[in-house]
Amino acid sequence: MQSISISPRSAGPSVTLTDSAVGKVAELLEREGDSSLVLRLGVRPGGCSGFSYEMFFDAQTGDDDHIEDYGTVRVAVDSQSLQLVAGAQIDYRDGLQGSGFHIENPNVTRSCGCGKSFS
Repeated sequence: MQSISISPRSAGPSVTLTDSAVGKVAELLEREGDSSLVLRLGVRPGGCSGFSYEMFFDAQTGDDDHIEDYGTVRVAVDSQSLQLVAGAQIDYRDGLQGSGFHIENPNVTRSCGCGKSFS
């Protein structure tokens, strides 16, 4: 695994969601029909630049998870991933050039052309 030096922010939320992202996640959670689910953001080794994001609904949280609440939407980030995404913002964009979630991560020093991986 690639080593990276990051100083996580200690003040404020670890990851923030824009209003657009909160709305879309709430919509998707409603379709799932399970209000106990959390949106999990993780970072895993892989991709062309070293790390890649993963986002999915999770029914379980662990003791090492950092959890942020945005109304009915809860976001969980494990402690290892938190080191790589502290201060990141998740947005949802719906436009002509594609719809989807976008992560603005201040800790990224390099990303690939496809925008799916970073270091």
